[in-house]
Amino acid sequence: MPLALETLRRVVVSDERHQVIWMAEDGKAAVENCARQAPDLILMDLIMPVMDGVEATRRIMRLSPCPILVVTATVTGNSAMVFEAMGAGALDAVATPVLGGEVGRGEELLRKIERIGKITGALSSSPAACATKKKVTGAHARETGPCLLVIGSSTGGPQALLEILRNFPVEFSASIVLVQHMDEQFTGGLADWFAAQLRLPVRVLREGDRPRPGQVLIPSTNNHAVMRKGGTLGYSPHPKNNYYHPSVDVFFHSVARYWPGKCIGVILTGMGRDGAEGLLALRRAGHFTIAQDRESSVVFGMPGAAIELGAPAEVLPAGDIGPRINMYLAGKKQEKK
Repeated sequence: MPLALETLRRVVVSDERHQVIWMAEDGKAAVENCARQAPDLILMDLIMPVMDGVEATRRIMRLSPCPILVVTATVTGNSAMVFEAMGAGALDAVATPVLGGEVGRGEELLRKIERIGKITGALSSSPAACATKKKVTGAHARETGPCLLVIGSSTGGPQALLEILRNFPVEFSASIVLVQHMDEQFTGGLADWFAAQLRLPVRVLREGDRPRPGQVLIPSTNNHAVMRKGGTLGYSPHPKNNYYHPSVDVFFHSVARYWPGKCIGVILTGMGRDGAEGLLALRRAGHFTIAQDRESSVVFGMPGAAIELGAPAEVLPAGDIGPRINMYLAGKKQEKK
């Protein structure tokens, strides 16, 4: 709608660092414009004529990949489409600002743009990337105690997570915590979306939770999920300078420090480097680690960074990760190809 376009334009240009290079009235026009002139970021609506935002996101990520932030008038009403768009490659989602409405709505959009700009490098001040491969030494694999499966993901994560979790039976022996980069207003809907398609119970992680076999927990906060001494789960605002929310690195490091039993750490598709150092910490603590391969990743940033560090013991397509986890829990070794 013209009013929505104008609202978004006004919010974007209110920050002098940003400029709007084109506007499109529907998804098809957005695909064509992006092919001609790719921007640093696309603000993508979901409900549009000719081509909706999910299909437009899918085509842009295939033909002329570009960072995409979903903007939607109704967060709860369009939650399934939000997760589809994120599975197709959108980085995050935010409610559409209202012209003449609360100032905070526009500020939230600008915060999202700022965060994505730092992750992609379009804005300076992103943390320096360390691509030095580190030698993995130290602890032997832990063979006793309960097993915890921790998975970190971002761009393209919802679909990859669904592909993996569908492999697990109701009597799945490990506890599961998923750390997906997503605003807290959407993660409750993500838990419901998973629960409707999986055999395992899924819910939002609550302060003081303990991992339970066969249960899937999803952090829902703009703070970081952490494991504390004694194996309880919760949230922390620290470190405040980490702009990934929730941070995979922060959670994986806390698990490596405090989880008493076996652990499987997995890094999936996503932009940036979050999770690479944390996965390395898990491997050094003697845990089994996996990274998604380039071919099946929507964006290879996060798993690629982990591979550069030597963090994963194995690199697999998304479709093979679930069966491999089942093999590991059954005590079977990977067959050599």
